[in-house]
Order: sequence, then C-alpha cells, then structure tokens
Amino acid sequence: MALEDAKKQVDRAVTAEGFRGHSYENTFAGVPSFLRRRYAKDLAGVDIAVAGIPFDQAVTNRPGARLGPRAIREASALQAPDAPYGWGFDVMEEVAIADHGDMAFDYAAPGEVPAAIEAYAAGILGQGAAMVTLGGDHSISLPLLRAHVAVHGPLALVQVDAHTDTWADDDVGRFDHGTGFYKAVREGLIDVARSVQVGIRTDNPDPLGIAIIDAAEVHETGPKAVAEKVRGIVGGAKCYLSFDIDALDPAFAPGTGTPVWGGLSSAQAAAMLRGLAGLSLVGGDVVEVSPPYDPAGITAVAGAHVAVELLCLWAWTRR
Repeated sequence: MALEDAKKQVDRAVTAEGFRGHSYENTFAGVPSFLRRRYAKDLAGVDIAVAGIPFDQAVTNRPGARLGPRAIREASALQAPDAPYGWGFDVMEEVAIADHGDMAFDYAAPGEVPAAIEAYAAGILGQGAAMVTLGGDHSISLPLLRAHVAVHGPLALVQVDAHTDTWADDDVGRFDHGTGFYKAVREGLIDVARSVQVGIRTDNPDPLGIAIIDAAEVHETGPKAVAEKVRGIVGGAKCYLSFDIDALDPAFAPGTGTPVWGGLSSAQAAAMLRGLAGLSLVGGDVVEVSPPYDPAGITAVAGAHVAVELLCLWAWTRR
C-alpha cells in the first residue's frame, strides 16, 4: 500500500484534504512541511499547529537559529511514515496536526518581535488549536508563555536546558535568550512551585525558586527517575515544556549557539520525554537549533524528534 501511494502522492503539504494520516512521499523530495503535514493558516478542524519562529537576534554567542525551523522540518521528513516509537498510539492518525508555517516579521526591527510573537501565538490559540513551536533562539519562549498564560492562566514550566535562562534583567526593553524565564517569573507567568529545569550545567546563583535537576543528576539517577521526579513536581498543573537543544551534549547536538559539555544523550532525552506521559501539557517549543554549526544535520534530527515527542505528550491526555 505504501509503495503504491508513494507513486502517486506529491506535495501533500499543500494538496492533502485533511490533517490526519501519513504521507508516503519520498523523504528527499517535496515541500518540507513538518512531518509532511498540510500547511494551513485557517486552523478550523485542527487540534495542534506546528509553527516556526525564525528569530535569533537575541543570542549571546553564535547566531544561526533563525535557520532552525527550516532544518527541523527537513529532518522531520526522515521520520515519516511511521508511528512515533514507544508511545503505543499513532499521533498522526489520531490527532489533526497542521503546519502553520513561519511567523513573518521585520528582521530590521527586532524590538517589535516580542509583541509580534505574542500576537502570532494568540492568533493560533484563538482558533482553538494548541501550538508546538520551532525556534529560533530561546528568547521566543517568553512571548509564547505570555500568549499561553492569557488562555490558561499561570503555568508550570518544564525546561530542558543547559542554562537556567533566569539571569537578572529588569529592563523591559531588552529581549535576551538568557533572561526570558527571569522575566516570566517576575511577571507571574510561571507557577514556580510547580516548575522544574532539567539538564542544567551552568552556574546561576539565584534559581528564583525553580527546582533544578542538573545534568549530573540525570546521569546518576537515569531518565526514568528524572521523569518521575518531574511529574511529582508538576503534579496535575497545566504546564508548558520548553526544550533548548543545548540540553543535549555537543556530541549529540553540535549545531547550537552555546554548547556545554556534559549534557544529556539523545537516548536519555527520549526516555525522559516519554516518561513524562500524563502531564497536562498545553504547549511547548524546541529552540536553539543552529544549522550552520551542524554539518551532518544531527542537531536538526534531534530537534525534529523532540517536536514529535511534544506532539505525543500533548495528545496523550486527550486521546
């Protein structure tokens, strides 16, 4: 069946009639939508939209994450047309998923970007769809949180990262990928008592009360124990999951702006994310994939897998 379909299907990213089911196109050809989902701005009938925000002008080190959404989409085609491994259900058959494309913005007016991201996310959420976002640098998570909190109220945060991104910054005019969660706490967007950061391996003397499971603890106790600890912290609270690809060790994700050794392996990240099944996830993002430093494309492959796990986590409690 798949072979016969492969002979006939062409660019289902633009020709598919619905938002469910697999595409059997050649992985090396066609329009590179995420998992070959249909592109759609009108989200009527869509459960969850995958959207790109190709912005990287808030980085402290190497740029390039603006190219992340495109690279992640291309890498995602390698996963089709199989059901995601280890979940016991096929998210592409059971959930209506659309690729919303990338947010448009004026690259020469970076100060306008935070408000534009918030409005863009509000437009998606306002159509009744949930949202998984492909970054972009980690600064995009703050306006995304603002849009989600406007719908759901304050959220628990599950952040997988090498850095806490809670360095102090009380300048409301600054947009920095290392201070977004400091501002999120100060704005009351995050339920600190229900939030946790995993994979941390850089020093920040004030974690603002957010629980930290550093990379050493992940290595010592294993991903299953970490997932159990995260679920215990978050409990039944609605949560947002932000995955900075530099949570992975540079051996598994060299294509990122601020790599730090001693990080998680891809296997650890996969096991941990699957162990979080049951969280009340309302949205999430994967950020900091920087293709210029990723000549073999392995970071984009990891980012695509993370995004699929986010789709599965969202769908798990809504099947």
